[in-house]
Amino acid sequence: MTKFTSDRLLLFGATGDLSRRMLLPSLCALDAEGLLDPRIEIVGTARSDLDDFGFRNFARESLEQFLPANRRGGMAQFLNRLSYQPLDANDIDSFQALAQKVGTPKEGLSIFLSTAPSLFEPTIHGLEKSGLAGKNVRIGLEKPLGVDLTSSKVINDAVAHAFPEDRIYRIDHYLGKETVQNLLALRFANLMFEPLWNAAHIDHVQITVAETVGLESRVAYYDDSGALRDMVQNHILQLLALVAMEPPVSYDATSVRNEKVKVLHSLRKAVASDTVTGQYRAGAIGGQAVPGYDDELGKDSGTETFVAIKAYIDNWRWQGVPFYLRTGKRLPRRTTEIVVQFRDVPHSIFHGRGAKTVPNRLVIGIQPEENITLSLMAKVPGLDRNGFGLRSVPLAITMPDAFAGPQRRIAYERLLLDLIEGDQTLFVRRDEVEAQWEWIDAVRAGWEEHELEPKPYTAGSWGPSAAIALAERNGVTWHE
Repeated sequence: MTKFTSDRLLLFGATGDLSRRMLLPSLCALDAEGLLDPRIEIVGTARSDLDDFGFRNFARESLEQFLPANRRGGMAQFLNRLSYQPLDANDIDSFQALAQKVGTPKEGLSIFLSTAPSLFEPTIHGLEKSGLAGKNVRIGLEKPLGVDLTSSKVINDAVAHAFPEDRIYRIDHYLGKETVQNLLALRFANLMFEPLWNAAHIDHVQITVAETVGLESRVAYYDDSGALRDMVQNHILQLLALVAMEPPVSYDATSVRNEKVKVLHSLRKAVASDTVTGQYRAGAIGGQAVPGYDDELGKDSGTETFVAIKAYIDNWRWQGVPFYLRTGKRLPRRTTEIVVQFRDVPHSIFHGRGAKTVPNRLVIGIQPEENITLSLMAKVPGLDRNGFGLRSVPLAITMPDAFAGPQRRIAYERLLLDLIEGDQTLFVRRDEVEAQWEWIDAVRAGWEEHELEPKPYTAGSWGPSAAIALAERNGVTWHE
């Protein structure tokens, strides 16, 4: 594999919502800090009928809305890097005009492809026919990469026809978040955790991705997808893999991804009784009334907006440890967190003094706040004439406070820079994607076999009561 830093970046879907909110702000912020190669030129393409001037105006409005003013230094310089070429992906001839617009890069071209699954094949074919899939071209693929294992293989086969695996960068933006990467540092750069990171010392793990929003602008996509495909198949299973994987030989793309895929292949097929699905009804979020899912959609639907799963990993390290996975829309607060619940001490020397121990708990907050909290048992101050007081106290590290200098970054900043520079470590390999889909397809097959329908829950609650029961059967309470 030839290592090169791209001096051309081609953005598909350049006038879409992802580009407005994430991609253009990320690229501008990188440019303001001098992190983009000074030679790089950025070409946007989409169906919108714009010229260079119109796209630069679109980009400027996006930056003013979504990028903090203190991160827009040199915005004029960034805008001058931008150009635009309209494209109809179903028109093979329009790719020739796109190739002319991109020109001939001195070093290499990176492509960021965000498109509907139905357009993957014609887009890859157009890139190949127009000479935009050569040896010095790498491609980043934004989800969704299919709706099941079969459709995912079709997309991956189409991409693999033009690009080898070492030039394919499948994006899961959660992997670009600082705290997700910090999970690796926490596990593998600290001696104290790894000896305890196993079934002998950990009682269970919880992974929650909670949203307060409803459908927003994703009506058609979400109703076809549902919470299982939208969140569990990618973000949650990637977080699970990072929590559960064995120590890699080194921090490089091959070693890290080899260990993640072993975890995914070790996931036990989830039985229907270990899953809960739900769909929100009208309620209130933050004191504001919100409609139910069917009301937002404008029709009746059987799509799940909430999923809870009790999962098991059948390997030596994790045998018998439940992983509780939970995600949903219209929940009380927006949060993504990992909770590692340790077992209690095997024998308390303080029992005769009337003191009760509480098991240690590690909470890794990913969003909206990036923090790490470890609960420890400590003695309550006092003379203890009538006993020995113990209390659980938090040892908390708030990442912005611990590292006051660096800017809080958009996850796509890291991923776009790695795409441009050719580092695959934080991207998802094909065998990972397909292992994830295989497990998800089995979950859906179980729902269909048992004719499970989503249980209603009130917007602003933590989902159906059955989700509480799913955990409480093992004596576990969800961390809220």
